[in-house]
Formats: sequence, structure tokens, C-alpha cells
Amino acid sequence: MTSNLDKWDVEDQEFWESAGKKIATRNLWISIPSLLCGFAVWIMWGIIAVQMENLGFPFSKSELLTLTAIAGLSGGTLRIPSSFFIRLAGGRNTIFFTTALLMIPSIGAAIALQDPATPLWVFQILALTSGFGGGNFASSMSNISFFYPKKNQGYALGMNAGLGNFGVTTMQILIPLCMTAAIVGPLSGPSMTLSKTSGTVFKQIPAGSETWLSSAGWVWMFLLIPLAFLGWFKMNNIRTEAVSPNIKGPLVSFGRISGLLGIGFITASIGLWVILSFPTLTWVKFIVLPVVIASTVFLMKALSPGEVKSNLTRQYKIFGAKHTWIMTIIYTMTFGSFIGFAAAVGLSIKFIFGLQHIQDATTGVWQHLPNPEGPETFRYVWVGAFVGALIRPVGGWLADKTGGAILTQGVAIVMTLSSIGVGYYAHAAYQSATPQDYFMPFFVLIVILFTATGIGNGSTFRTISMIFNEEQRGPVLGWTSAVAAYGAFLIPQVIGEEMKAGTPEVAMYGFAVFYAVCAVLNWWYYLGPKAEYKNP
Repeated sequence: MTSNLDKWDVEDQEFWESAGKKIATRNLWISIPSLLCGFAVWIMWGIIAVQMENLGFPFSKSELLTLTAIAGLSGGTLRIPSSFFIRLAGGRNTIFFTTALLMIPSIGAAIALQDPATPLWVFQILALTSGFGGGNFASSMSNISFFYPKKNQGYALGMNAGLGNFGVTTMQILIPLCMTAAIVGPLSGPSMTLSKTSGTVFKQIPAGSETWLSSAGWVWMFLLIPLAFLGWFKMNNIRTEAVSPNIKGPLVSFGRISGLLGIGFITASIGLWVILSFPTLTWVKFIVLPVVIASTVFLMKALSPGEVKSNLTRQYKIFGAKHTWIMTIIYTMTFGSFIGFAAAVGLSIKFIFGLQHIQDATTGVWQHLPNPEGPETFRYVWVGAFVGALIRPVGGWLADKTGGAILTQGVAIVMTLSSIGVGYYAHAAYQSATPQDYFMPFFVLIVILFTATGIGNGSTFRTISMIFNEEQRGPVLGWTSAVAAYGAFLIPQVIGEEMKAGTPEVAMYGFAVFYAVCAVLNWWYYLGPKAEYKNP
């Protein structure tokens, strides 16, 4: 069967039932595990950093948090060009190539993690390349949106994103497990000895145990190689006017993707250099990020050759639509929070509840000492992301039945209240010699927060599919997800800074204010009596 589909009209019920549904299903079920690997490779530094600390790598707490933030900013920036890949290169070409690119950070991490003496800048570059996985979400969601009719958009996008989001949980469970073995034999390198107690979902791993942290990189190769083959031989390019009308051969398509990704890497790298050069100035990142986004969008068009530029000009029309920006803000509330907390929750548990916080009665200086009664990070870190990913398809299905906006409104309210609660218990724990007393309510509220983000991820995309036409829908889905992905950079950064200042609750209270603003926007434009797109 040809990889190119010249006829594609899924709103035609007869075509959908006779041929379209089968093709769409096949593409969806190759897209899902490919996206899962993308999420896993993108967010893996949140878990790897914890294990690097347990193994005595010579880096500070803030330097380890920086690795997670670098991957977050890179992934967010690479989503910007990825939003437009499907029209320029076709779905099959894009998913194959971007999945194959994940092998670069995977193999790189596997090699670098074999030696604790590896310089920090090597890990920073590898974290930057992990952004390939973050970028993949935008192209994947854009691609799948074209395969399904409007009535099934909530389900299709919810399944792709929700099961793809399991990459976060898969990574959180798999890395601690696989590092207990040399999974590729001699290629795993020498073992390393844990200087601190670690653990898996199933058991504690005591200090002094032999481990192979390189397995955190090698493990993804067992999935990426077969998925690249499946993407190449079983996925399709839709060559209709509204989707990918003028795609060239595979090599040209790969060149287009590489060129635009290169622009994203350049702008992300410059932005990171500026941010990391002023670590004490919190406000710098809030200026740099908009500049990075605007620069990436501008340079993509300015530096592209004629045909690519004309295609981008056509797709850039989404930036003139008010609702592109409103939905970007609302989706940042849901997905931005999901991916940001997924990146930050492991280190937050370790540094808030894994330490005793004791204030010297004479000097007033706080000491943070190891807490032998603290919760085992790896027993809990995966739960929130797991629930959030699992519930996302349910959110999409409910949105198909009830409308996206009403679900989003409930989500915004729950997230506001949960964030306040998390902040309260984080504050109490960070001023206590027995922080474990506050862990369970903190953890329950975190899981509720993740659950709300999962439902909201599905409902917001349903709203987008109702607002925008077929041609604009894919780029808008990609763009909103691109901006929201910066949550993986901002949330670990903000939480890390506030923990350093001794006030982790400030970050959560700030997030609560943002969620309340999103509730107002959603009500005004999509739900209330003056809604411009009533949904329902």
C-alpha cells in the first residue's frame, strides 16, 4: 500500500466507515508509542538527576535542577517549528524522522552516565537534545487531528496525548528498575555504587548497591528502533490541499525538518545562556522566554527558502486569530502544569520531605538534614503523572459528549484550590523537623492536581477542534502545545528558586492565581452568556 493518501475526507461518513477508520486507527496506534518515547526521553532528566545525586555525581542541587529545566526549555522551543512540520513534510515522514532523532540523546546519555567525571556541560548539551522528545508532541497531535472527523476529535487526541503522556510514568518506573542491571552487557560500562539509598516502585535499594545508570539511556533503544521501522513502513502522508499538498521526497522532507529544528536549537541555546548567566534574577526568564518564542517564529520564516516560506506564511495566519492566544493560555494551565509538575515532583519530594528542616534557635538559620523517616521518592513520583495520563482519554471522551468548555471550567476551579492546598502543606513541611507528617495530604492534593490537568488536556483540545477549521486546527494544536511545554522549564525553575529561598508555597500560590485567571477566560469566551464559541 502506498504511503501517500491523495484522497482523504473523514467527514464523509461512507468514506470514514469503508476505509478512513481503519487507516486512521493504524496511524494512531503507531503514533502513540512513538509519542510515549518522546515524552520519556524529554523528561528523563528529572529522574536521572535524582539518581546522579544518589550516586555522588559532583554537582549541586541547583545544577541538577538545571538539567531538567534545560530539557524543558529546549522541548518547548522545538515544538514551535514542529507545529508546522506536517504541511511541510507529511505525517509519515515527520513521525519516522523525529522518532529516529530520539536515539541521539538516548545513546549520548547512555555513554555520558558511565563516568561521574563527565563534565556538567556534556550533560547540559544532552539535556538540550532531549528537547527532540518535547517537540514531537506538537507534530504528533497535529498529524493525528487530520486523520479523524470532528465528532471523534476528543477521543483521538485524548488517546494519542493521554497514552503518549504515559511516557512520563513509564520513564519514572523504568529508569530506577533498569539501572539495577547491565541491560546491554559490556556496553553498559562499569557499575557504580550508590552513596545514598535509592529505590524502585517495588523495593528500596540500599546504599552500597551496584548500579548501571547508563541503562537509563540504553533502555529506550529497545523501543525506538522498531518504532522507527513501523513509522516508515506503516504510517501515511495525507496529500490533500488542507494537510500536506506539496511535500517532496523523504530526504527533502528530512532536510526541511532539520533546518527548522536547527533554528529552534539556536534560539533555545541563546535563551538558556542568558538565563543561566543570571541565576539570581528571577525576572530574567520571564523576559527571555517571549523573546525566544518570537525569535524562533520570525527566523523560521526569514531563513526558509521560497516554498517553505510560502507554506509558513499560510500557516502563520493562526497568529492573527484572537482565539489562538486565548486557547494557548488555557492549555498552558492544563498541559503546562502536567509536564512541569511531572518534571519537578521527584526533586520536590526529595528536598521537601526527604530532609529535616531545623532552625537554629540562636542564629535563626535553617538547617536541612537527611530525614531517615522521609518518603521514598520513587515509590510516589510516578503516581500523579500516571493518573493524569490515564484520565486524559476520558477527558477527551467526556468532552465529545458534553462539550469541552464546561469540563475545562471545572478543571480550572479544582486546580486553583488544589494548588493552594499543595502550597500550604509544602510550607508546613519545609518548616518542620518531621516533614513526613504533612506528606500524605500533600501527595493526595498533587494527585488531584494531576488528575485535573489530564481531564483538562482532553477538554481544551476538544474546544480547539470546534473553533478552528481543518487547515488551521493542526497548527493551532501544535502551537498551543508548544507554548504550554515551557511549563517543563518554568515550573522546576520557579519551585527550585522558591525552595532555595525557603518559601516553596509562594510558587504554588502564584500558580493558583494563574489558574483562576484561566477560569475567567474560559467562562467569558466559551461558556458564559456572552461566549463567542458556545461549547456547549
